[in-house]
Amino acid sequence: MFDTLHHVAIICSDYARSRRFYTEILGLPLIREVYREERDSWKCDLAVGAAQIELFSFPTPPARVSRPEACGLRHLAFKVDDLAAAVRRLEDHGVEVEPIRTDPYTEKLFTFFADPDGLPLELYQS
Repeated sequence: MFDTLHHVAIICSDYARSRRFYTEILGLPLIREVYREERDSWKCDLAVGAAQIELFSFPTPPARVSRPEACGLRHLAFKVDDLAAAVRRLEDHGVEVEPIRTDPYTEKLFTFFADPDGLPLELYQS
């Protein structure tokens, strides 16, 4: 019934800051960007392999509950070939990254960091 993940939508508190984070720091290619005047909202689509992230702004979005962990989407995970290189890139841009750990079930390396609004993001080495 489902073929692949099409997109994930993220609402940010500061569109310019988050757009810069996802395009310049994470390096996600910008597919398109539009301003929706009737909603006073920016939206851009970012490529993540065959999937996309839809990055939205709204005038006054409520804060995301993250800790303690709330019911719902927990985090987004990005597959990388070289976890150490990806961590260095993030740290070179001033992004705090948790220590690298090993998944006890798959024995793959992974780590977490956060976007500008505190959304947990994971890097998972393929």
